[in-house]
Parts: sequence; C-alpha cells; structure tokens
Amino acid sequence: MVGEESEAGRNAAGEGKMRFLPPLSLYVHIPWCVKKCPYCDFNSHGLKGALPEKAYVDALLKDLDQDLPRVQGREIQTVFFGGGTPSLFQAESVGRLLEGVRQRLGFAPEAEITLEANPGTMEQGRFAAYKGAGVTRLSIGVQSFDPKKLEVLGRIHSSEEAARAAEEAHAAGLSNFNLDLMYGLPKQKLGEALNDLEQAVALKPAHISHYQLTLEPNTLFAAHPPLLPEDEAVWAMQQACQSYLAEQGYRQYEISAYAQPGREARHNLNYWRFGDYLGIGAGAHGKLTDASGAVTRLWKLKHPDAYLESAGTPKSLGGISQVVEEDLAFEFMLNRLRLVEGFSRSEFEAATGLPISRIEGELQQALEKGLLESTPEGWKVTSRGHNYLNDLQSSFLPAKDANRKASA
Repeated sequence: MVGEESEAGRNAAGEGKMRFLPPLSLYVHIPWCVKKCPYCDFNSHGLKGALPEKAYVDALLKDLDQDLPRVQGREIQTVFFGGGTPSLFQAESVGRLLEGVRQRLGFAPEAEITLEANPGTMEQGRFAAYKGAGVTRLSIGVQSFDPKKLEVLGRIHSSEEAARAAEEAHAAGLSNFNLDLMYGLPKQKLGEALNDLEQAVALKPAHISHYQLTLEPNTLFAAHPPLLPEDEAVWAMQQACQSYLAEQGYRQYEISAYAQPGREARHNLNYWRFGDYLGIGAGAHGKLTDASGAVTRLWKLKHPDAYLESAGTPKSLGGISQVVEEDLAFEFMLNRLRLVEGFSRSEFEAATGLPISRIEGELQQALEKGLLESTPEGWKVTSRGHNYLNDLQSSFLPAKDANRKASA
C-alpha cells in the first residue's frame, strides 16, 4: 500500500500537482535539567533558579503558530517531548501544550505521545497525571542499574528509583514505555553490561534503547576522558547483549532500538523513514516537505533565554535551509539505513522525488561488498552493513562531499 501511494504521489508531482506528503510528527524540546551529565552533548542546561514553566509553554505555542503556515491542514501522528528533562514540567503544562496543538493542527487517531522522564525528578503519582494530560508513552532515562556507574555518569537517580519509575509506569497504565541503557561504560565488564539488561528486562518495558557510550565533542568526558573498555570488549558486550535481548523477545529494528512485537517507537520510525517533523522549543530542529516536494530544514535559537525572548518572531529562527536535490539521496539513506527492515524503490522515489537510477551505482557497490542484500521489494542492510554503517552511509554522499571526505 505504501508503494502504491508513493507512486501516485510521485506521478502527481511530475504533473505539477501536490505530491504525496510523508507523515508529520512534532518534537518539543525542554532544555532544562537538574544537572548536566558529563557525556551529554544535547542542548541541555542545568537549572538555575525557578523553572519558567508557564512562560515556556506560552513560547512553545507562539513558536508553533509561526510554523503553522508550513503545515496547515496536516495532522500530527506522533509527539515527542525531549530534553533536557521534560519530566521537570508539571502534567498541567504538558496538557496545556497538547491542547494548544490539538486546537491548531489536531492529532491523528491513536497518536503516539512520548515524554522523556528522569527517575530522579519523579514525584509519586506524576505518571498517572501525565497520562491524564494526554501522554501515551514514556521514555525513562536509566542508563545503568549499577550505583558506581550511575555516579560516574553523573546521574541523579538510584537503581531503586529507576525500578520504582518502571513500576509506577505500569501502575499508571503506561506500560508502553522505553528504558534507555548504555554499555561500554567506564571500566565496565561484560557481566556488568548483561546484568544491567537483566534488571531492565525484569521491569517488563515494551521497548529498550541500548546504545554505546561515546565521547562527544564539547562534553566534560571529552575534556577529561574516563577509562573506557577496549574495542574488543565493547564488541563482545554488543554481541552478547543483542543475543540476550533476542532471547527475551525484544526484536532489534534499528541500530540501538529493541522492542516487543508491535511496540516500536513510531515517532523515531518516522524520523528514520525520512518523515516530516515540526520542531518547537530552544534548539529544536524540523524537517518539512512542501506540496512541490521541496524539503526544508529549520532550527530554533539554542539558548533558552534568547528563545524565550524571541519566540513567535522571525528572530527565534536559528537557521533555515532547503535540502538541494543532490543531497536528498544521502539524507534519505543516512536515516533509512539505520533500520533493520528493507526499503523499496517506490519508497525511495516517493521520499526524495528522485529516480532510483540516481543511486544504482552505489547500490550495486554496496551489494558487492556485502553491506546490502536484495529483497523482493528492494534492498536490506546486512549484519555486515550495520557493523560498518558509517561506511555504508558515506557511500551515498554526493560527489562534492565524498571527494572532500576522501582528501581529509
């Protein structure tokens, strides 16, 4: 069905009519946290003084109003509150924002609405209140159940608080929740990584995000690197943890994402399938397709104070750029190749407006290297391809960027 719709949209675009538009999501950025973690390179700011909760929700709605002309008539399929620590906000504020979105755009039936939560910021009963405000899914930032590892990571919660957060999610009727976990932690051993997963699985989450700790630029860990396990040890952790999650019924559907059947994160799937998304909040990014098929990326001012002062005005826009035609194939592949599922010719052509012939050479080379395999519908990333994902993605860079990368 997707293929039929995509082909119809592509043909319509060729006739100068409205092209098939991808699903639309909404990302809401809450930039404050109690304490900045040493590994975090997100746009997050340690809270100093009172949280400007009401003023920020007002600013978010003004921000949305400014973006409305770009998406008028479309409805929101998924919402994701990310941060920072969105669970610093009261349920009433979350509900007021969601009601404002509903009045302006509306939600699709059964829309997925996810809120990130830190166990160390939770009060008893908060999850039930979030559900009452419209939240349908939680993403709980645990990272580890080992007290020593939590201390090294700068986390403000305990393993007991993490377990209580999961139990409260179930009690609140929000059993479709994700637990975030990291591996390759400072001085971590294989058994410790597996023990973290065992404790996570015992809490019966619907979804587990399991990703390797990396030292990102402009973080405390980058300036003062901790002692991380050797690459061989990290590889052994990855292999053993993937096997354990599969045994426990969690299917890997993306590089770092595992879910029980039917519980994949729909919001993230829309990103990886090159869908559209509005981004509101300090530093939030958006990607939007117009009726002609042109793809535009835009982002908001990063600093919370500057954002609050300018929200709803052109000054709040940190930048805007149209994705040029020669970059579309790479941008599609950069996202799409993270998924375990395959992709088809019609999906590529509908998402980019380009004929598949534009990347036939690159596809053939990836097949010959064993990074992709053919399927009845199109192509699929192999296990080898996911192990060398950066190389696979880079092979679709436009010539100008590929030459620059080669000479670097």
